[in-house]
Amino acid sequence: MAMGEMPQPSYEHMEENRSRRQTLRMPLKLLDPGRSKLTTVETKRIISVLDETIFKVELVSAFSHVIENLEELSPALGPELTEALKEHQRLSNVMEAILAHLEEEGILQKGTSKGVVYGAEDPAGHLDLHTQGLRNSVRNIVRLCYANPIACQAVRDIAHMRHPSNSQFIKCLSDLRGFLFERLLTTPLEEREKNQFLDEISKRDKKNTEMIAALEEELAAAIQNRDDEISRKNAAIKDLKVRLHNLSKCSESQTQRLRTDTEKQQKAELRSSQTKCSKLQQELNQLRAQLNALITEDRESELALRKKKYKVEMEIENWVQKYDMEMLEKQEEIEEIEAAYMVEKEQLEELREKFALLDQEYSQIKEERRVKQEQKEKAEKELAILVRAATLIQAMWKGYLVRSLLRTKRKKKGKGKKGARR
Repeated sequence: MAMGEMPQPSYEHMEENRSRRQTLRMPLKLLDPGRSKLTTVETKRIISVLDETIFKVELVSAFSHVIENLEELSPALGPELTEALKEHQRLSNVMEAILAHLEEEGILQKGTSKGVVYGAEDPAGHLDLHTQGLRNSVRNIVRLCYANPIACQAVRDIAHMRHPSNSQFIKCLSDLRGFLFERLLTTPLEEREKNQFLDEISKRDKKNTEMIAALEEELAAAIQNRDDEISRKNAAIKDLKVRLHNLSKCSESQTQRLRTDTEKQQKAELRSSQTKCSKLQQELNQLRAQLNALITEDRESELALRKKKYKVEMEIENWVQKYDMEMLEKQEEIEEIEAAYMVEKEQLEELREKFALLDQEYSQIKEERRVKQEQKEKAEKELAILVRAATLIQAMWKGYLVRSLLRTKRKKKGKGKKGARR
């Protein structure tokens, strides 16, 4: 790009992005499930079975620690559950002794026939009986825990003492439950719409990035052209200085006039180049400001939609409370209504926890964007300071060279006058 040409900003890209933003005005509600509750009996049964499985795994994974501290926990567990745990420990010890004996005799091997338990082949089939006994013992303990809520809570309170692998398995089950719950709330049509919305957002961000990169390349090319032009002018100045040195016998007035004209021309061209670079920088800043305005507008739209969502949830909660107050008047249905109310209350608490987590993530993302923007602005300010410092250094250096040349001329002229007098 020549020095006399001004780069044209890509306004057609801006118009295209503006029109696409109108089509993408559909809020971020597409990223959330369209429903807040499971509506079909099948989906409710799936989640209920998964919750019960997680609960049982939490209980079973704590058995080893409970057995190790059985004396301390026996008051909370009760006599029946304590005896069941002791019986389970006895069966476990017997199983370990049998496996150790089989391993010593060399018959501990893999197999698929009857009597194969934990990779051991037992010709007599005793392992199968002990394995079934352990399974029945676990089922019995779980049944007793269900029947004794206090003991069940005492077992769950020591969840931090379970093995890390068990905790990881429970965490995976909980993650699976959350993922499955969200998928059951989302219909196939909503899933397709969400994917299309994310694709459009990605394409729009990519185009904006490409447009900024193109403008930065144009600015870099303009700066490079300006530097090349300054280098050519410096070379011309050096050439003129050599000619002035060779033409030292010419009149002083002619030499001074030529030097003045050259400096004026250089300053005029330098000002013109700086003006063009300033215009390019202003256009780039304007486009960046427009991009930031679009981002801010999208954030405000998202915030308004989240507020609307929160308002709708509060209205739903108010209707539920009103419904509960009306149903309390019917004494015959009080037990069924109380059970339904507890279920809905638990679901509402889960939704609130999910909303709080999403809000925290959004605040964190917003803070990260703000820090990045501040770092970017700081880098741009430092670059502007460096460019101005380089310009000032060049100007001072050129002034120093001119003054040095003038002093040299004056010294030579003084020596010439002294020789003539002699």
